[in-house]
Amino acid sequence: MECDVVVLGGGPGGYTAAIRAAQLGANVVCVEREPALGGTCLRVGCVPTKAWVQTAHALHAARDVNAKLGVVTQEPHLDFAAAAAWKDGVVTQMTGGVAALFKAFGVTWANGHGRFTGPNTLVVEGGEEITFRSAIVATGSSPMRPPIPGLDSARCVDSTGLLAQTELPQRLVVLGGGIIGCEFASIFDRFGSKVTIVEMLDTLIPQEDEDAAKELAKQFKRRGIELHLGSQCTAVDDLGSHLVVHVGEGTTVECDLMLVSVGRAPVVHDLGLEALGLAADPRTGIASDDTMRTSLPHVFAVGDVAGRWQLAHTAFREGEIAAENALGHDSRLGDPAVPRPIYTDPEIAGVGLTERQAREIHGENVAVGQFPWLANARAVMSGETAGWVKSIHETTYGELLGLVIVGPHATDLIEAGVVALDAEATVETVADGIAPHPTLSEAVKEAGLVALGRAIHLPPKRR
Repeated sequence: MECDVVVLGGGPGGYTAAIRAAQLGANVVCVEREPALGGTCLRVGCVPTKAWVQTAHALHAARDVNAKLGVVTQEPHLDFAAAAAWKDGVVTQMTGGVAALFKAFGVTWANGHGRFTGPNTLVVEGGEEITFRSAIVATGSSPMRPPIPGLDSARCVDSTGLLAQTELPQRLVVLGGGIIGCEFASIFDRFGSKVTIVEMLDTLIPQEDEDAAKELAKQFKRRGIELHLGSQCTAVDDLGSHLVVHVGEGTTVECDLMLVSVGRAPVVHDLGLEALGLAADPRTGIASDDTMRTSLPHVFAVGDVAGRWQLAHTAFREGEIAAENALGHDSRLGDPAVPRPIYTDPEIAGVGLTERQAREIHGENVAVGQFPWLANARAVMSGETAGWVKSIHETTYGELLGLVIVGPHATDLIEAGVVALDAEATVETVADGIAPHPTLSEAVKEAGLVALGRAIHLPPKRR
């Protein structure tokens, strides 16, 4: 089989690259070894996880919010089998949608494990050899597992294994307080599990704004989620009926299941990269430049395997750029504003610099405005007032540097910050804009007003 572009991997970066290349008139083959397209994100990652997030939100609303709004129902309970079926149905619909798009755009899907056999050839296991002009590597990443004694127990699962559970664990220990760990901790706490998080660093979501991490820890503690921060898991004992997790010096936690979520590593093994003539690092993946081109001019790398960000939405954009450049265009990634959504409850989202990063770069020339949801009418009437919106800007020219949101619909609202940062907007542009009332989006404008010392809906600070 001959083609213009072969794409190795059918996840967000890969299937986007394949579709974009087909739009530009190329003959495209996408090689994906899993039985469905969509990669980790659609099959066993962000899509099924967020389907469960919706179930958790519905439970929270039924238990804690609806009665305040005047909607009184019987005591709600979780039907875990139905929740799992809903999740699986969402996955089937979304992965099937990608297959339908391939058919509509004329992309050929070669189902099987692909390995490069030369500079311009790739063989699909159980299939024929593919000859190509350009290749786009989009093989994604896989969960890492630290060398902790006892972590090879069948009760110690990664995110894929947790999504495949058929029974709700009564007690869940989450090893790792990053984004994946905190999202699952939030979900299973709402589901009714007793959740404990073990994190070796002193904070949850350590890459995010410090105030956001503190707010999340505060809300988790209020909900009864047990936090062991600054603590290491030293061993895990499988007693047959349950696990005993050893934490730090002398502390133990019993659980029915343990989620291991300590990070993901790029998938670079068993791809035949040496036959292609391409070097790869098992920690950072395949290096690529601003055009997504690797050290080989006809080979590109996108998504998690390219090592920039481990985010589906960045992989989408990288896939577009790689496809365009594989067909002779000159598209570049540049320095985009990248949103950082976290689907905990409360939700967290950031874009641009955190407050600490801003102060490290601009010193004292940084101003911050924080507007609480308690002062936002739409948040109050919805019964969800935990959190705030934070605006961060430099004071010389007023350029907006970052936006951080903790609270209702944060992951949707952060797009306002993405557009503002990409447009190099000033804080005055954000603060002086007319926001619809009453809406949650008003809080973005209000945070800008606070940063400028012009808050209307907050009392002045005492001198």
